[in-house]
Amino acid sequence: MTTITASRTDANAVDIDDISKVFGRGQGAVTAIDGMSIHVRKGEFLAILGASGCGKSTLLSLVAGLETPTSGNVSVGEHRVAMMFQEAALFPWLTVGANVEVPMKVDKVPKAERDKRVADLLELVRLTGFDRKRPHELSGGMRQRVALARALAQDADVLLMDEPFGALDAMTRDILHDELERIWRERSLTIMFVTHNVREAVRLGDRVVLLSSRPGRLIAEFEVAGERPRRIDSALIAEQAAGITDRLRAEVARHA
Repeated sequence: MTTITASRTDANAVDIDDISKVFGRGQGAVTAIDGMSIHVRKGEFLAILGASGCGKSTLLSLVAGLETPTSGNVSVGEHRVAMMFQEAALFPWLTVGANVEVPMKVDKVPKAERDKRVADLLELVRLTGFDRKRPHELSGGMRQRVALARALAQDADVLLMDEPFGALDAMTRDILHDELERIWRERSLTIMFVTHNVREAVRLGDRVVLLSSRPGRLIAEFEVAGERPRRIDSALIAEQAAGITDRLRAEVARHA
């Protein structure tokens, strides 16, 4: 029996307790996640690593309420959750401002307030003056900034990010790392960030969790050392990333 309950611990934004997720039934059933427990502190930047098919995206979908656990509990208490995907998924027929405005229209926010919040959010992601542009007129990095603004338009304090920078070039990704860290601090967000990039995880995360190959289980946690802001090419990041990479390689080899 699965229940969604109020948060057990005031210090946590997300409590994931012994969850499992099975897709399908009978001989065709696939266990994506098996007995996973993770507790995400308020204001924490949690990076999630694992091989393809380990259940990282499924985990975010469970926290977002897009999927229901087969067993176990997921709790976000009174926190509002928004999700951001690898693809910006903007509506091509809408302007930048109208794309950001969509969640507020759904919530029936009055127009004057919507206009002000759109302007504030575009300033936050450094896209002031682009409100009348269409998505096809923007670079990939700019489209992801719009997607981030749209996610923040939901007044969420828990942001789920599923490889949002995976399709971007290295320089754009590095710039957006800085921007995301700034917004995370300014908005006092809790972030769960899925990535395949170990250095990206160490660059951004307060903590890195490593999931096993399918079925996904929590097999290791790493507290990230080093003051912010961090550089992805720094010696400290490289050293910590190397240790996590070795553990990830061992896990992949075990299931090869």
